[in-house]
Amino acid sequence: MRSWDTFELILAAIAAGLFLILIVSFRSRAYVFCQYLRLMTGIRLTPREVKKVFALRGKEGVRELFLDLMIREDLKEAAPITPETPRSKPAAALIKK
Repeated sequence: MRSWDTFELILAAIAAGLFLILIVSFRSRAYVFCQYLRLMTGIRLTPREVKKVFALRGKEGVRELFLDLMIREDLKEAAPITPETPRSKPAAALIKK
């Protein structure tokens, strides 16, 4: 009977550890998203801003925010396209086969 109590205690400790990992992973999603965005695009957001958009508009709202920021950043860096602008090759043509 004594070994069964030890087994239950070990299972409870494992379950508590997994639950803790689950909570930490959900709490860190906004932080990881902001790190990714800053490193990949240079756009700086705070986790608080991402959480606020998620609370107001859900996953689609965060996706919309991401796309809007990407478009704004791209427009800041890109030169204006005029009729005299030479055409560039499609990105797929740049990959060597």
